[in-house]
Amino acid sequence: MTSTGSPTMPRSGTTPPAASAQAPARRRRLGWGALAVPALAVSLAFFIYPVAEALRRSFTDFVPPESGGFDNYAWFFGDAVNITILVRTVVTGVGVTAVCLVVAYPFAYLMTVVGRRWRAVLLGVVLVQFWSSAVAQTFAWVILLQDNGPIDSLAGWLGLGHPGLLGTVTGAGIGMAQAMVPFMILPLYSTMQGIDRRLVLAAQALGARPAIAFLRVYVPMSMPGVLSGSLMVFVLSLGFYITPSLLGSPQQMLLSQYLVTEVNNLLAWGRGGAMAAVMIFVTGVFLLFGWRFVRPTAATAAGVSDNHSEE
Repeated sequence: MTSTGSPTMPRSGTTPPAASAQAPARRRRLGWGALAVPALAVSLAFFIYPVAEALRRSFTDFVPPESGGFDNYAWFFGDAVNITILVRTVVTGVGVTAVCLVVAYPFAYLMTVVGRRWRAVLLGVVLVQFWSSAVAQTFAWVILLQDNGPIDSLAGWLGLGHPGLLGTVTGAGIGMAQAMVPFMILPLYSTMQGIDRRLVLAAQALGARPAIAFLRVYVPMSMPGVLSGSLMVFVLSLGFYITPSLLGSPQQMLLSQYLVTEVNNLLAWGRGGAMAAVMIFVTGVFLLFGWRFVRPTAATAAGVSDNHSEE
């Protein structure tokens, strides 16, 4: 007699059902992963390797009498001029970010309240500057900001004197802000279009004034877009080179200009690598800050859910 309680053993050479079910899923994952290979290869060749090489040279290439180790970093942090340039770069990035936020926030909000046709027009206004050369745009600012140029003459006509913006950090900041505004508008619009404006109307129905309802309800829900756009603009501003070079001056250079001077003119690759490492560290600190705080709020998620359900 055969025992009914004995387990049935798989025949030799057969694949268990669980393993056979997992095989197609594993192949699908490998297929999807293969799509990332070209992007990873480009990043490895044109970003990861150059950055790693710059960091390596910061510890291996030295200018006499420097001898090794952390001498390049000691040179950077031990020179007051270097610290001044670093602070100037960070302050300029913060200023450019603030200007872009002030300009972009109402524009992005307008894109969410107008009709589809006008929204397309406003989006075209945002994207049009991507269709022209950054160098051409910067040279246009050289014409506008130069002495006796349109802006200088207008300031004199208004009784504001002649500011002399060309060759200053302020002039470079103006050109950088103009280039960075789209990078602030697009994240703001992406967040704002998912906010349910009925929440603001509900706050007004409960007795809040329109301005208070907007500040207390709408603005907090738009903060993920504010922080995302601010981080993007600030990080990109730290590495600007063409605009500060054409609109600024060697006497008020930013860190990117200083890095190019050390590497191209003085062939101080180690010092350039140390400055690149400092810039990467500053960028990483702000990116970690953004990763910590840039999270959609529950109200924003609810608004997005309601809007999609209505569609």
